[in-house]
Amino acid sequence: MRTETRQLTRWFSMAMAALALSLLTGCASMRLIDSDVVSVNAAPAGMNLQGAKYRFERLPSQANNPEAGLAEQQAQAAMTAVGLVRDDAGASLSVLVGFSGTQYLSDPWGRPMGPGASPFGRITIGTGFGVGFGSHAGVGMGMRFPPPTHYQREVSVLMRDLKSGQVVYETRASHSGPWSDSVPIFATLFQAALANFPNPPAGLRRVNIEQPR
Repeated sequence: MRTETRQLTRWFSMAMAALALSLLTGCASMRLIDSDVVSVNAAPAGMNLQGAKYRFERLPSQANNPEAGLAEQQAQAAMTAVGLVRDDAGASLSVLVGFSGTQYLSDPWGRPMGPGASPFGRITIGTGFGVGFGSHAGVGMGMRFPPPTHYQREVSVLMRDLKSGQVVYETRASHSGPWSDSVPIFATLFQAALANFPNPPAGLRRVNIEQPR
């Protein structure tokens, strides 16, 4: 009986190790970018946004910003994927792209640390004694290292009818996480912002996109 129990325990341990290795391998190759997205289709009745032609416009503050050009390239890739066509000469829509990013120190749950929190963490030492089915005593020491840096990023796409000047589609996507490589994260945010175009569900929604690390 003991031999069978040991064999079963060994088999279970090997199976769990194989599962853990499989999960670690999968996690090492891909990451999940979860974006909070809000989109509104405000096109008038009879106006079809599917396959529409567009051109980009920029705010004065974006005119000489090289990052604005990169953001437009990423937005263009996302819009092409949903059927929109860039045609500067024959456009019926103008598209204004927005992007922003900040970084902050986070608590263990990824939330921004409040005022007064130490950026250097803390060290605690404690002792304990307990009596249960047996008696035991212990001394413990815990360390909290400097908190990690997290990044908050947001993109927006505003589509306007060139004839009337009316906004016909608006969408925003935001993501907070530990990833410091901004370029692929912003590209993924534009994909999330254009998800379900041109008929998005109402209200705030979560869009998950897997991306290679």
